[in-house]
Amino acid sequence: MQRVVFISGSTDGIGLETARSLVSLGHHVILHGRSADKLSRVEEELSSLDGSGTVEAVRADLSRLVAVDGLAETLSSGRPLDVVINNAGVYKAPDPLTPDGFDLRFAVNTIAPYRLTKLLLPAMGPEGRVINLSSAAQATVDLRAMAGEVRLPDGAAYAQSKLALTMWSRSMGLALAESGPMVVSVNPGSLLGTKMVKEAFGHVRADVSVGADILVRAALSPEFASASGEYFDNDAGRFAPPHPDALDPALCAEVVATIDRILKDKAVEQEEGR
Repeated sequence: MQRVVFISGSTDGIGLETARSLVSLGHHVILHGRSADKLSRVEEELSSLDGSGTVEAVRADLSRLVAVDGLAETLSSGRPLDVVINNAGVYKAPDPLTPDGFDLRFAVNTIAPYRLTKLLLPAMGPEGRVINLSSAAQATVDLRAMAGEVRLPDGAAYAQSKLALTMWSRSMGLALAESGPMVVSVNPGSLLGTKMVKEAFGHVRADVSVGADILVRAALSPEFASASGEYFDNDAGRFAPPHPDALDPALCAEVVATIDRILKDKAVEQEEGR
């Protein structure tokens, strides 16, 4: 059965390799990126692959909440979604402050996928799957930093943003465990050969295909069907306990409440600005 799969950040790296695999397997993949030129090139490339898979593309800047809302509206108006892979991620940038006033890492790695997932849930059935790209790099979340009140170095911001993602994934996944869709966080593997890793660390340990393979499994394999709220550590090759903070319901609730407050405050600002 052909599945409809949306992959954020799918014009290069793990996202592109995952899209390539899924199209080759005959699925319908919705590509996403910020650059119209890159999206066009990737869409053309994947459309020429052998097999019965199909491709479309959507463009959005996930650092802007209004763009996230627009993306959700576009995706919700099309075919029902079977799988959402929140793959887009940022480690460093010349200006780490977004137009909304947040650290770019928290905006793209944590808040945008949370907002997008919440808005897309009505477009997904009980058998749907949401796969969130976590990381081996995780650190206790400073809620003030997530709210844009404190600035952090690149490494700290990235690690905290990925733990925050893992925490809301667990919270949401457990809440949806009975009704679906399935929500899982996945560490795709350490130091894979992505552009982001090369820029951040200067060396790689493995090919991006390692990460793509586990994302394809998470999207299609029966082993993930009942994994809602779980954490898959691809370095260990198995489901494993996440960071201790992600196992603390109270801390997870604080992260979710902070994200909800951020989104509510921003919605009020946008309404007042009209």
